[in-house]
Amino acid sequence: MSLRKRLDTIIFGTDTPAGKGFDVVLLVVILLSVLTVMLESVPSLQDRYGVFFRQLEWVMTGVFTLEYVIRVWITERRTKYIFSFYGIIDLLSVLPTYISMILTGTQYLLIIRALRLLRVFRILKLGRFVGEGEQLGKALKASRHKITVFMGTVMMLVIILGTIMYLVEGKENGFDSIPLSIYWAIVTLTTVGYGDIAPHTVLGQTIASFVMILGYAIIAVPTGIVTAELTKKSEALEKHKCSTCGGTGHDANAIYCKFCGERLPE
Repeated sequence: MSLRKRLDTIIFGTDTPAGKGFDVVLLVVILLSVLTVMLESVPSLQDRYGVFFRQLEWVMTGVFTLEYVIRVWITERRTKYIFSFYGIIDLLSVLPTYISMILTGTQYLLIIRALRLLRVFRILKLGRFVGEGEQLGKALKASRHKITVFMGTVMMLVIILGTIMYLVEGKENGFDSIPLSIYWAIVTLTTVGYGDIAPHTVLGQTIASFVMILGYAIIAVPTGIVTAELTKKSEALEKHKCSTCGGTGHDANAIYCKFCGERLPE
């Protein structure tokens, strides 16, 4: 077997021990690189270990550059790889270090290397969950009108509540403007509660209590909408049953059974 073929099996394949080992080592290096960038942004660590971080970053950049060049060399469809999602991410993960030689500060863009951790899906064979992801996407798409109406209602609600609180509390209690009061309504309705603005009057505190309770109720609405759509999709897939072999789990637009090949009932 030629060197190019062996490298192709190791780098692009995960069915062999060498391929799995390469991907695991690559993920460890990616994690180490991301951790290095994060630690380098801490002033105290930067002052003490700045030179070491930079040296380590150049070493890892050299490794990633070599890996990218080898990927381009061994792949048969170079253009397809270069302009693919992973190909672009692989390239962007090494460019900031070289650009930092001209423009300072761009090395922190190396955090984009975290996206390369998506390769773990290949290692752990998580591709089989893509179908479940598509089902969730279809449920979100089917419920987009309901969610849009819900979000519009919430927006009107926070505008009304913010205006009311502006009238009730006034500038003397920190509600200097209606937009600021709307900000308070959003923070309170979403149960975040930063505490930078708070009502002081009894009526304002009563309204705030109502908004807090309302926030918990509102959170459940979009969840219920999406869950209902997911249930519909699951029931539709279950009903899409082959009359010949009894197989289920077909795609909603499937025409033939994926188990026996017979035509599915309409």
